[in-house]
Amino acid sequence: MKRLSSTKYNANYLITMDDIVREGHPVLRSVTKPVQLPMTEEVRGTLQCMMQFLKNSQNQETAAKYKLRSGVGLSANQIGLQQRMFVLYLMDEKGNTLEHALVNPKMISHSVSMVYLPESEGCLSVDRPVEGFVPRYESVKVKGVNLSGEEVVLRFKGYPAIVVQHEMDHLDGIMFYDRINKENPFKLPRGVEIRSLYEEKD
Repeated sequence: MKRLSSTKYNANYLITMDDIVREGHPVLRSVTKPVQLPMTEEVRGTLQCMMQFLKNSQNQETAAKYKLRSGVGLSANQIGLQQRMFVLYLMDEKGNTLEHALVNPKMISHSVSMVYLPESEGCLSVDRPVEGFVPRYESVKVKGVNLSGEEVVLRFKGYPAIVVQHEMDHLDGIMFYDRINKENPFKLPRGVEIRSLYEEKD
């Protein structure tokens, strides 16, 4: 007898904005639980489903058809699952496509220098504009398990590093605006080398 899947998210399911959990929901404030390894086909299917959402959201035709907001990263708790995993689909500064699904990710090192997006950060779970600078490490090294079940160590710099930190924050119940200075949204941390991501280095 075929075991019934405990989640609707599989390779054949199409995630839409109705599936995205919005701010205020307790799942976004809870720390996600480690995924049991080796990962099941169900977990693998969920990750493939999440990745397909990112690809669909960046495809003009598909996004318009299903009214999808464009996204470059998605964590499991953003679709209501308390599992420690996220997907990433974007271009790096050299124009290379980065496509990663990471299970049980852990940041093992980061740069001292920091960067921020001048236009602030956006989030699929936040429907309102949020102003303010979000300080992020300029580069990070992350260890995790990929879709093939292999342990990998990945390095990210610049915009991809910002996206990775945004998604890893989600897994710890942290929203991007938690990192914005409460008294002055455009105040940057002192004693740290920090610049706008799009500012040329000297």
